[in-house]
Amino acid sequence: MTKLVLYTLHLSPPCRAVELTAKALGLELEQKEVNLLAGDHLKPDFLKLNPQHTIPVLDDDGTIVSESHAIMIYLVTKHASTLRCTSNPASSSRGCGSIFERIVFFGKSDIPEDRVEYVQKSYRLLEDTLTEDFVAGANMTIADFSCISTISSIMGVVPMDEAEYPKIYGWIGRLKQLPYYEEANGGGGTALGKFVLQKREENAKA
Repeated sequence: MTKLVLYTLHLSPPCRAVELTAKALGLELEQKEVNLLAGDHLKPDFLKLNPQHTIPVLDDDGTIVSESHAIMIYLVTKHASTLRCTSNPASSSRGCGSIFERIVFFGKSDIPEDRVEYVQKSYRLLEDTLTEDFVAGANMTIADFSCISTISSIMGVVPMDEAEYPKIYGWIGRLKQLPYYEEANGGGGTALGKFVLQKREENAKA
């Protein structure tokens, strides 16, 4: 089997969603870290792979696929599996991204109330969506990976009360039981949350 090369950043939720998908499919990835703060994504070699200069990017023996959801669907479709593709009905990725970018790339220390409210609404939507064990029903799908990669990061910045969101905490607990969870997502999710809070403190002192 040809080795799959993933241009990634382990702190990035979309990249971790792809890593979770690959682990679930039993696929080995050669991971090449792309340092966004150092501008690796703007270098000529990377722009040849993805002119939109975003990560993740998958190189499957010359077949280039960018954007996390497209990569996940590509992998599941190509490598027949019981893991299903499904849309992501409840993700806080939009609010997460706007908060993180504001702090990390634009040097801000405040988080506008409307962005916090957006994330909290996403929490509520996910809680209401979890009528069964997983996001799309009784079985795990790639929607779970998209959601958990974001939720595990943003919880450190916009706290979530377990008493208010018991279904989400139960769902997180089930995903944490996956043998590959910590390697593919757990450490990166916690690290990103801590990194953003640290940058927020530094920005406030600047």
